[in-house]
Amino acid sequence: MVTLTTREYLTTIRKAADAGCTGGMIYDALLLACARKSGADLIYTFNIKHFTRVAPDLADRIQAPAAAR
Repeated sequence: MVTLTTREYLTTIRKAADAGCTGGMIYDALLLACARKSGADLIYTFNIKHFTRVAPDLADRIQAPAAAR
């Protein structure tokens, strides 16, 4: 299990809001912060567009699950 510190959580939300992210994209940002922190090799999502917008630095690791390709 990966958790964010209070500082990491607030920083992530602030950066996402500053980037114009709203609604569910804030949750995407938090999930991606955890993925980044854990060093995840791959990040699966059905919403590649939002994930890559929130974390362009992780774009090479973001992909749809095999059943959705």
